[in-house]
Amino acid sequence: MIDRALRDLVRARAARRCEYCGLRQELVPLVAFHIEHIVPRQHGGGDGPENLALACYHCNLHKGPNLTGIDPGTGAIVTLFNPRIDAWGEHFSMEGAVIVGQTPTARATVRVLSMNSPTRIELRMELGARS
Repeated sequence: MIDRALRDLVRARAARRCEYCGLRQELVPLVAFHIEHIVPRQHGGGDGPENLALACYHCNLHKGPNLTGIDPGTGAIVTLFNPRIDAWGEHFSMEGAVIVGQTPTARATVRVLSMNSPTRIELRMELGARS
């Protein structure tokens, strides 16, 4: 069980941003961001802070229990982005409102989390890219 203090720690550590797409919680106040298990419980992941991330509803629902994805550039199966060990800026960049994967991990994450679906690009355009 994740208690309130741990939830608050995860939110503060993430500066109240989705740790996958960067969306700020304050910009979508009607839908609370999720405390997400990076390695899902069903795969042995725990409830400690090292396995928790803040995720917007879109990224969390698309990630689900996935640990890997297929890099569309190489066809290789690779691990997904892990906000506890990977630096966002080393894996992703922005081209306008489009999140670009710079590494196999990032390209697979963009694909699995559907980060550039038309509705997400439209939302980022309305909000000013990685607001």
